[in-house]
Amino acid sequence: MKKYNLKNIAGLSLVEMLIGIVITSMMILAIITSYNVVNKSYSQVTDRAKISRAGRDIVEMMMRDIRMAGFRYILGTNTIGTSPYMPTRSYLEFKGGDTTIYESHDPIIIEKNVLGFSVDGSADPGSKHEDDDLCCDRIHIVYDDFNQNHVNQPYKRYKTTYFAKKIDEGGDKRYAVFKTVQSWIQVIGDDTGAWSTDDCPECYVEQKVRDHVVDMEFIPLNKAGLKMVPLPSPGTNVVARENLYKIKAIDLRLTFRSKNEFFRFTSATKPRWLKGLGDRHKAFMDKYLRDSVVVTIYTRNIGEGL
Repeated sequence: MKKYNLKNIAGLSLVEMLIGIVITSMMILAIITSYNVVNKSYSQVTDRAKISRAGRDIVEMMMRDIRMAGFRYILGTNTIGTSPYMPTRSYLEFKGGDTTIYESHDPIIIEKNVLGFSVDGSADPGSKHEDDDLCCDRIHIVYDDFNQNHVNQPYKRYKTTYFAKKIDEGGDKRYAVFKTVQSWIQVIGDDTGAWSTDDCPECYVEQKVRDHVVDMEFIPLNKAGLKMVPLPSPGTNVVARENLYKIKAIDLRLTFRSKNEFFRFTSATKPRWLKGLGDRHKAFMDKYLRDSVVVTIYTRNIGEGL
């Protein structure tokens, strides 16, 4: 039988094993670190994408409503139903000019730097979370429509209001955008009517459309592309009333905040500034990401030159 020389049988010493364990541990640590970095980057990209996607959704909704502002439905040659036929033009009462914002039928009314909304104007808007918070403007949009299936009131008029309210959930103080839709109820034969959310399946009150909003700003522009001064509004100011029908476009800015903390460190020495379209600006030193969507929306049914 052949004998093997024990000196030729190789093995690992304790030192070599320890070195191998250290190298393996370093490789595992590097892999874990790389994974955390990639995962963090992916989460940040996802957060940015969520803000951008949600911003596009609400902007598209507002663009559609603002473009409808001031629309009037004309039936034209009418052979719908049986005689007597429906009116070929809207018979609905129109309230504009020297009236309140809550009663007004003017196409677009913007209220600057105010929270909350109630259909009768009785709700207290309340204070903001912080006195220097930017949020938010409020906008009222009025337009007409027609439904031949509603024989008592075929001509419709809607008022859509976008506004913000403050939210405090578990210490997370923020703002959200809400939407209210009212309808002008005035059946054929009545001389007057009233804004209401009753007897209107398509109407609703305080429907939340977007959370984690930092600011919502509306700037009315005239046909020259200039900011309108004074702000178009019903009431006793004649120039402000006239400006209501000179709005050619609306500059809209919506600023959103990430749901979770985004940055690793606070920025106490170098704050992150948020600047609006006008004189609004504020410095933030927390870890949240904030991003703005800015669009110009042209009013199709109002404005000089139509």
